[in-house]
Amino acid sequence: QVQLVESGGGLVQAGGSLRLSCAASGSIFRGNVMAWYRQAPGKQRELVAAITSGGNTDYADSVKGRITISRDNAKNLVYLQMKSLKPEDTAVYYCSVTQAFSTYWGQGTQVTVSS
Repeated sequence: QVQLVESGGGLVQAGGSLRLSCAASGSIFRGNVMAWYRQAPGKQRELVAAITSGGNTDYADSVKGRITISRDNAKNLVYLQMKSLKPEDTAVYYCSVTQAFSTYWGQGTQVTVSS
């Protein structure tokens, strides 16, 4: 089993920055993929960014240039640095880990961007 705990969400004005953190614990395998998803009210959950254990990254087109994903493999941490935030970035942000054909989710952290 894998447990994920997100932190760092909150209320920020448009143009501001936030850094989300996610701590993974339990049976963490090498070669996993860690990712951040988000879900806005009335919308489907969508991928924001993902990173492999080797550091390869992938981003949604809507966040490229504004959001950076990074990870600390030794500590099983993944981060999401967000800048130039927009009201449309408002959502619950979820951390995930995919390994051995299973995906685990955190409980989510709310990010609200005011205009």
